Amino acid sequence: MPDVITVRVQTDSDSVQDVVVKIQRPTYNKPFLGGFRNVSTEVEFHNAGSQTETKKRPDKGIQVFCKETQTVVEKNKQQQTRNTTSTQMTKIGLYVSNMTDKLITPGKYFTAEEYHKRRLEAVIVLQKYFRRWYAINLVQNLKEQKRLRLALEAQEELRKKKEKEDKLRREYEKKLNPKTKEDFELLFHDLELWMQEETERINRTLTGAERKAALCALLEEETQLIACIGMHKLHANVENQQKAVLHLLDKCAQPRRWKAYDGKITEMDTQKSLRGKELLEIYHSISTKDIPKDERTAVLLTLKRVVKEHECKLTQEIVALIDREVDLMSREVKECNLEGLRKRICTLFLQYIKIPEFNPGVAGLLKVPQDPLKLYKNFYFCHSCEKYLAPTEFLIPANSRTIGRCRSCYQLDNEARKREAYFKYRLILEDLRKSEVDYQDDSKIVFLVQLPDLQYLIENIWNCQSALSACSDLYDLVMVRWDKHHEWSPWNTILLTKEEADTHLKLCSLQKTYEAPFVYRIEQKHIRAKNYFAQIPVMSSFLHRTNNQANANSYK
Repeated sequence: MPDVITVRVQTDSDSVQDVVVKIQRPTYNKPFLGGFRNVSTEVEFHNAGSQTETKKRPDKGIQVFCKETQTVVEKNKQQQTRNTTSTQMTKIGLYVSNMTDKLITPGKYFTAEEYHKRRLEAVIVLQKYFRRWYAINLVQNLKEQKRLRLALEAQEELRKKKEKEDKLRREYEKKLNPKTKEDFELLFHDLELWMQEETERINRTLTGAERKAALCALLEEETQLIACIGMHKLHANVENQQKAVLHLLDKCAQPRRWKAYDGKITEMDTQKSLRGKELLEIYHSISTKDIPKDERTAVLLTLKRVVKEHECKLTQEIVALIDREVDLMSREVKECNLEGLRKRICTLFLQYIKIPEFNPGVAGLLKVPQDPLKLYKNFYFCHSCEKYLAPTEFLIPANSRTIGRCRSCYQLDNEARKREAYFKYRLILEDLRKSEVDYQDDSKIVFLVQLPDLQYLIENIWNCQSALSACSDLYDLVMVRWDKHHEWSPWNTILLTKEEADTHLKLCSLQKTYEAPFVYRIEQKHIRAKNYFAQIPVMSSFLHRTNNQANANSYK
């Protein structure tokens, strides 16, 4: 069929009009609308649809049809009053009161724009109140955080102050009642400081004969103070020796202990521990003073029975001394005259306890080996006191090439000449070694450094002050790694306070955190430490290894 056809249409009874019709080809298959079939001719006729397009409605820009409206869920709910009621109105012959009726009048009509405007104003009011409530809560939270922060800082400051006071109090108690070597070291150090101050004052204020007389008086006073310190030292040595003896006996009497799978501690007394307990009780009894004579006699007889189990020259001497004391007590001799005899019995009995044949539990606690052949190994000669001592009795600095003098000789020379106190440096070295052990990276250099080396490092290189805050209180200073990824060494360290050290070890990048001048100053101190410790043969090997690692890292 052509696209355009001409159709002749009869308009009136005698007039005809030709109409041009355009044929529009459908772009889709027309749907089947039904039809019928002629029975006689077997011809099928289909119902035809309209061939003209429907008239489209103009687009108003408003969405008329939507999915939400067409798919709305409707619910039908019946409402029925609880009781059957009826409504009665006023009529002829019946009056119904209207006192409880309500008169409803229509309100003012407002448009959609006014409605949305009112909604917007209400939203703004709600936002204002919400923002006010949020701001109040935010400010209160900030105030609470500030209060907690200030309280924490005050508590931390109070803790630091209390720790400092406790340290000063302990140091004062150590100086007032010295008992250990460190206590007497502090005393001699303070004596040296006092001597220097007095000497400087005398040289500054006096001249001629008056100056010489004042210096002589000062020397005499120093001599008296040294003698007084020596007397305290003798008493302290006696007390420490007695404590060491009791500690040794307590160790001999301790039972065997082990931990079970459930965490409980199991104890078992052995023959060695029972023998140690028996000897410990006897030693306590014979060393006790001011006890009645009958009790003292019973203790001596018990001691005599115990030592008679072994026949030797020592036990025979102890038995003879016991018989002598019993005889003297029977003659009513004063106790003050028996003190020397009783001390001699205690000393011989202690010697008896330290023999492994009589007390098997003491064999593993004695410093001197029982085998004489072992004395020829690992023992060195001190040229100062002329004694053969174990290696642990020698203080060997890192820059030393020979064994040198023992610890006692070093201490005696320090008390006589320099009178330096290593207590604070010892605390810093102990904290440093504990921190290095926690890294568990097999660090070795820190265990080669001795107290004189650490003193030189702190005083001459770091000037006894923190690199950041310049704090000079050695009780608050610690040495930590400069680069925490490498082991500690004199050329990989920094001296800081405890709080600064905790913050420093949390840093990821030193170059980004610290300024370039500060890093340069620290590197210069590391170079000075390298130059000093490079003279030590043991340290030089570690220094070369560190340089090789640094070159490898820079190459990468």
